[in-house]
Amino acid sequence: MITILDILLLLFLIVCAVAVARIRDLLSAVILFAAYSLVMAIIWQMLGSPDVAITEAALGAGVTTFLFIAAISRTQRTE
Repeated sequence: MITILDILLLLFLIVCAVAVARIRDLLSAVILFAAYSLVMAIIWQMLGSPDVAITEAALGAGVTTFLFIAAISRTQRTE
């Protein structure tokens, strides 16, 4: 049975995916990507896969976001 929470999470995933693909600012895209990963971790947990959810939260939202922000901070922005 699909609940309203499932629908809202899926809509949020779609909005985040489209926004990450369309946004021009790299830092904003990384933050949206981290939000996408956290919602994916919630969905994996709801599906009954806690090991995948923990891995998604740790790697997808944690380590990857940190590495992207570190890479962005070492580059220069030109106008």
